[in-house]
Amino acid sequence: MSRVKITAAKNPSRESRPARDHQLVQIVDAAFADAARRSGEWLVCRPGCSQCCIGVFAINALDALRLREGLAQLTQTDPPRAARVQQRASASLSRLAANFPGDPTTGILSETRHAQRKFEDFGNNEPCPALDPETGTCDLYAHRPMTCRVFGPPVRSEDGLGVCELCYHGASDAEIAACEMTPDPDDLESKLLSEITPPNGNSGRTIVAFCLARDV
Repeated sequence: MSRVKITAAKNPSRESRPARDHQLVQIVDAAFADAARRSGEWLVCRPGCSQCCIGVFAINALDALRLREGLAQLTQTDPPRAARVQQRASASLSRLAANFPGDPTTGILSETRHAQRKFEDFGNNEPCPALDPETGTCDLYAHRPMTCRVFGPPVRSEDGLGVCELCYHGASDAEIAACEMTPDPDDLESKLLSEITPPNGNSGRTIVAFCLARDV
């Protein structure tokens, strides 16, 4: 396999999070807490349960900035731990770069239909670089992407109401629907993304490994 130069996606003029992203995180975390309260024992998500940390998924520009901020903080407070995150990210890129459905030099995912179909089968067995394989917990938990923050409770998408396959065993459809989580009712995320997305029509979506592999 030929060598591919890989660097993480970066927008030099937008290396800090929008101030209201903190508000977005609070809204989503509060919605999760409410859904968890209504779910009770049906929601079995616990520290060390890391099935949802296996498989590559797309993250947006806000997620990337949040992760980068978390890694920078970890570099200051626990350099060895931060170094392990970066090492796992670099190793992940080495495994993924050849089949990356986008630009392997920037880490930006292609938005063509062909690339999107390819992404469905891309890196499905790849662990997230932020996952500590010894503890089964996230080294950047406070700065995790929105996909991670909403995973578990019932969340509605274009495909219907989806839940973690490990949760809600024994619950009826009505009982599951009663636990539905509405993460961002006013769509604040889209408003913040419009502030940091370049006007070239590209959403700038990437994957976790690309934004964690380079130096902070």
